[in-house]
Amino acid sequence: MFLTIGTTGTPERPATDLGFLLHKHPDKAQTFSTSHGTAHVFYPEASAERCTAALLLEVDPVALVRRGKGKGRGGAPDAALAQYVNDRPYAASSLVSVAISAVFKSALGGVCRAMPERAGSPLPLRIEVPALPARGGAELVRKLFAPLGWERVEVTAVPLDEQFPAWGDSRYVRLVLEGELRLADALRQLYVLLPVLDDAKHYWVAPDEVDKLLRAGEGWLADHPERTLITRRYLSRRWGLTRQAEQALELVRLAESDDLDVESVDNAVDENTDTEQKPVPLAAQRRTAILDALRAAGAGRVLDLGCGQGQLVQALLKDVRFTEIVGVDVSMRALTIASRRLKLDRMGERQADRVTLRQGSLTYTDKRLAGYDAAVLSEVVEHLDLPRLPALEYAVFGAARPGTVLVTTPNVEYNVRWETLPAGHVRHGDHRFEWTRAEFRDWAGQVAERHGYTVRYEPVGPDDPEVGPPTQMAVFTRTTEQTDKTDKTEQTEKKKEAEAA
Repeated sequence: MFLTIGTTGTPERPATDLGFLLHKHPDKAQTFSTSHGTAHVFYPEASAERCTAALLLEVDPVALVRRGKGKGRGGAPDAALAQYVNDRPYAASSLVSVAISAVFKSALGGVCRAMPERAGSPLPLRIEVPALPARGGAELVRKLFAPLGWERVEVTAVPLDEQFPAWGDSRYVRLVLEGELRLADALRQLYVLLPVLDDAKHYWVAPDEVDKLLRAGEGWLADHPERTLITRRYLSRRWGLTRQAEQALELVRLAESDDLDVESVDNAVDENTDTEQKPVPLAAQRRTAILDALRAAGAGRVLDLGCGQGQLVQALLKDVRFTEIVGVDVSMRALTIASRRLKLDRMGERQADRVTLRQGSLTYTDKRLAGYDAAVLSEVVEHLDLPRLPALEYAVFGAARPGTVLVTTPNVEYNVRWETLPAGHVRHGDHRFEWTRAEFRDWAGQVAERHGYTVRYEPVGPDDPEVGPPTQMAVFTRTTEQTDKTDKTEQTEKKKEAEAA
């Protein structure tokens, strides 16, 4: 995928100022990691008279198909015929939009500390996209860009095969835009309209896409003649999101027509009344799911194994049903932070009797951890090397043997929904691995069978129909039969010790 942004200049206002506005030095070739590939920025020409910056995006089409699970461009009809031989490495799409937002973030926002006046002024720009998918043809491309202030919108259809003109044109075009616009405005138009013309996105369209559309469309989208088509395609025809965006854009249009602020038009609701439901962070959803599972199990004495900075311990202390809470972590620094969070030095005596913070490794058995109602391993297992998991398994399920064990871990299949997560990366730098749902269930099932537990699985966070929830949780329950055997074994050992004495 390739596009160029060029400008002209004079000795007084050299064209190389483009490097300041893009925050990319013309004398350097730079490389950036994006969600599904590697972006390169370089300058084919850089002089006082002419300067051109090129953005080249390299993607791995095989990895994109495997991670995309058929969504976005992976679900397009032509890609379904040949998923591993497709246009994605060559034709501009939502992948380029993400690269623009990642690589030219400051320029997209119109920010340039070195040349603020230059950033706020129109430049003589020339933008070229050699291969652009255009569902709707060349005429739609003109309809989208012509109302935006470009003096020249040149759209050239790319033939299916130059050797066989009778086959006609492909759905791809070569686009050249020329005119005097602010660089930020030009980049925002490309950010929105590239995926609109392709009519597909490589990632899941979440509610926050509405905010992205409104930000990028500020100043031009509300009055655009094709506003409805742009909104519908950009939001992947998700009607609820489209309706929300349309209402917001209509409000902007009305405010601009009356030369008013949007806030002064949209004043039907008291600012002090917050009626909008704010999204709940995944960490908070995870704690809620854990607390619900512990309450359902009737647990009173709970181990938080790998307690970190004590967020879960703090939540457990708020519920009087949890009479004894022990937080265990190998990091003394984390335990110190947890102690400060809980204010242990100022906690009342009755409350302090309920909580204990203890340093210890989860891969070694500890007699002090035996006999508890429940244990929680929240986002812990993925921080261990795979060869160390059997040791943790025995320490928790074989030696400590709580009545209930809760294990949560990231679902790697959901990572494709995180637009900002580079391809092939795990969610945290310390994660040694991240499991698919099948891999997690296979491990949990074997652990349960070996140690006399039953196990069930619950989603944490939005349960996507294709890739599942962002976090997966296994709820282990010790079986009565195994409990009886363990009790009899303990009684036998005590009897032998008494006889020996």
